[in-house]
Amino acid sequence: MLGTILHGPRDVRCEEVPEPKILQPTDAIIRLSASCICGSDLWPFRGLDDVKSPMAMGHEYCGTVVEVGRAVKTVRPGQFAVGSFCISDNTCPHCRVGFQSSCAQREFMTGAQAPLARVPLADGTLVATAEPPSDDLIPSLLATSDVLGTGWYAADAARVKPGSTVAVVGDGAVGLMGVLSAKQMGATRIIAMSRHKTRQNLALEFGATDIIAERGDKGVARIKELTKGIGADAVLECVGARESMMQAIHCARPGAMIGYVGVPHGVELDGQALFFSQVGMLGGPAPVRRFLPHLLDLVLSRKIAPGKVFDLTVPLADVAEGYRAMDERRAIKTLLRV
Repeated sequence: MLGTILHGPRDVRCEEVPEPKILQPTDAIIRLSASCICGSDLWPFRGLDDVKSPMAMGHEYCGTVVEVGRAVKTVRPGQFAVGSFCISDNTCPHCRVGFQSSCAQREFMTGAQAPLARVPLADGTLVATAEPPSDDLIPSLLATSDVLGTGWYAADAARVKPGSTVAVVGDGAVGLMGVLSAKQMGATRIIAMSRHKTRQNLALEFGATDIIAERGDKGVARIKELTKGIGADAVLECVGARESMMQAIHCARPGAMIGYVGVPHGVELDGQALFFSQVGMLGGPAPVRRFLPHLLDLVLSRKIAPGKVFDLTVPLADVAEGYRAMDERRAIKTLLRV
């Protein structure tokens, strides 16, 4: 079958790869209905993460179960299922308190930019729908696997409450999903930080009430201006760069929480400045499995449409163009039809 392999910086290819097989009795094999490119895939694509050997790419997935190992009990062939980018048993002490992304058996999904994928720990990772979904819901269901689940976690970690003022730092797919999530959680003012018209428009559609184009100190000043000098009640940091983290900390009011989900690159914090800021921080890889049942219900009942974040669709064979389009910010997020 064809699959996506990253050979080095800006060298991603669609090439022949072996079909996945059941390796452990807890595995499942799914036939993907669609796959996609994640913003975090751009870090190794750009050479900012080391690529020491060819890497099978893709960690967002949904599709039909075609085979399960003998120990799998909760999903069966023929069911449509969605899974988290973090593989978990959903039974360990960390999983039981809702942090499946720190599971004692954690793995990170790979190889999902392909027609078939192996899902380890299927019982703890996959959530099956009651019936096969209609085709138009596939993009939104795929979004729950990572990008929506991560945006939701950012809002949850930031303790977004009804009536709160929320600032979202980052206008990529995760930031936009953070806007949608904050809206669902009842925030009445959602300030999205974005310089790009198409992303601004989507942020407004998802629930943003204000758009700020300024960055750094100027961006912080604008948020303080909009909030009468107070700052935001909750801040979602959805980039992972030093500037975005500083911006998040400085625009938060005392007592606020920052939910940070951008994979950090070059972020170092000043302990004394953080001490006197009196803000809380919670983040890391999103425990998507905790939220999946609720997010699937929201999508299947058509209360939300996170699939709108996919603004480019290409066949798997053209995956390299999908990476280039996101790298050059010509696309927010690329859907791969497999």
